Amino acid sequence: MQSDIPLIRMDGLEAPSVVTPINTLVFFPGKCVNCGRCLDVCPHRVFQRAEGRVRLARPESCMECGACQLNCAVSAIKVDSGVGCAAAMIKAAIRGKKEVTCGEDCCE
Repeated sequence: MQSDIPLIRMDGLEAPSVVTPINTLVFFPGKCVNCGRCLDVCPHRVFQRAEGRVRLARPESCMECGACQLNCAVSAIKVDSGVGCAAAMIKAAIRGKKEVTCGEDCCE
């Protein structure tokens, strides 16, 4: 269950609300200004509009492309971009596919 109240670390920096063991995606909801850029650029609809700020709806679907982090003006999102996912996006674009898939067959 995700809380809309940001966590604060003892050093005064905001702690992430969600850290997934599946990928490197980290979201800091207290920094979010609800601009919606992450909603526009995320190919897997990981984020969802909520009252006051965006929230993580499907963090397990993050393919670590890094588009959300690059487009977040307030640094509310951190993710380590993965080369395999970039290859999947390029492959999908070349083949004219709207859905990007990342996995064993992404770099065939």
